[in-house]
Amino acid sequence: MPSKSTSEKRFASDVLTLVGGTGIAQIVAIAVAPILSRIYSPSDFGILALFMSLSGILGTIACFRYEMSIMLPDSKEEADTQLILSIVVAFLFSAITAVLFLLFKNPILQLFNAQELGNYVYLIPLFIFLQGMFLSLNFWNSRNKKFKNMSHARISASLSQAGTQVGAGGLGYVSGISLILGSLVGKVFSVITLVHSAFKKGVYVRQVNFKSLGAGIRRYKKFPLIDTWSTLLNSLSWQLPVLLLSTFFNSAIVGFYSLGFRLLQMPMSFIGRSISQVFYQRATESKKEGTLNVLVENVFRILVLIGLFPILILTLSGDAIFGVILGMEWVEAGIYVQILSIWGFIWFISSPLSTLYVVFEKQEFGLKYNTFNLITRALSLLIGGYLGDVYVALGLFAISGIFVYGYLCLKMLHYAGVKNSTAGKIVFSNFKLFIPAALLLVTLRLFSDNLYLITGVAVSLCITYYLYILKTDSQLQSLLEILPMVPDSMKKRK
Repeated sequence: MPSKSTSEKRFASDVLTLVGGTGIAQIVAIAVAPILSRIYSPSDFGILALFMSLSGILGTIACFRYEMSIMLPDSKEEADTQLILSIVVAFLFSAITAVLFLLFKNPILQLFNAQELGNYVYLIPLFIFLQGMFLSLNFWNSRNKKFKNMSHARISASLSQAGTQVGAGGLGYVSGISLILGSLVGKVFSVITLVHSAFKKGVYVRQVNFKSLGAGIRRYKKFPLIDTWSTLLNSLSWQLPVLLLSTFFNSAIVGFYSLGFRLLQMPMSFIGRSISQVFYQRATESKKEGTLNVLVENVFRILVLIGLFPILILTLSGDAIFGVILGMEWVEAGIYVQILSIWGFIWFISSPLSTLYVVFEKQEFGLKYNTFNLITRALSLLIGGYLGDVYVALGLFAISGIFVYGYLCLKMLHYAGVKNSTAGKIVFSNFKLFIPAALLLVTLRLFSDNLYLITGVAVSLCITYYLYILKTDSQLQSLLEILPMVPDSMKKRK
């Protein structure tokens, strides 16, 4: 049995492997953003956002959430069966979706005010199937600790997507359709990478039969019956801004929102999603060992330490940063990001922690939570839409998100046995580091309108902050000590 020190290092290594792959993928995406923003218009990005919204709503439930069950079985044979089941379900679901689009294309486009997509709407079922494949293979690789495969898939997706979108623009095919095709190419490459690694090194298809598939369907029936609806509601709530903004406003505003929100998410996803993937696998083990509370507290602390300072900087200077990096045409997107940034931070914290309700098999809570989340988001955007004010719409959307995701964080911490007072102390201790930076930025904005100067100071403050915490924080001094496993002395006594 490996020692706790060995287990600690292995966990850190797994996180760092995913962080490395995600980091390269995000660096590529961020690097090409200033190029794409100067090739394509906000309206083009609005068309892409409509396609990704419709695809994303259905893509997240392509497997009816059976992909989540891949992590749970004790035996490898049962896990492989759940992988095949997930892929089969994704294929059937995408086929049914294709038939529905063939029969009801125009009503569907009119319902979502997406007529600009035209015949490219038929690519949505293909995207749904690819997303189902990606989710299934991603969880299988995570279960088998093949994090390098997952890392390679993310890099290949980012490179192929960026190359296609920039290349198409360079050849003169400047439209939202080129952006859509680029996203589709990226998804194809990521799936090919994962398929090759999984079926070459360990998935035994021959042992899968109708009996084992039926047993898997029955054993994990909560996922399609409950968690699918919860996930669908959550996905719909994420895509609501694009769908409702396109209803009340023009495609340019949708484009400002979509690119701004995408760039807001990228830095948070760089760490959050990688930690989330490994955290889910480790949380199931820590729950059995009685050490989940300490693991969750460590994860929460690291997320706050990494995310709070730059998000607050972005809140004060997002318009300047976006104008300088993307071009002055995109200052409006920066304003949207300023409105949404605090909510984005709360989401960043809750994203890894939200997997705990699956670990505790609390799918009913997830369904109730996502229903409430959808309702509050819809009301926020509808009020702003009917008032004809996009700032009101996004402001109410952000405020509701802060409260709803804040509640989710507290609930997950409660499940894990972490006190609210402990979480509050962690947040406050990190907020104190921001106060001097806030005073400097506010003073600068009062006396200067130079966006380049404001951006330079904001970036310098972030760099200084990260250098400081890397030097002074014991958990970040060595990357191999990130998110340590729980020492034996801190285990709960039974």
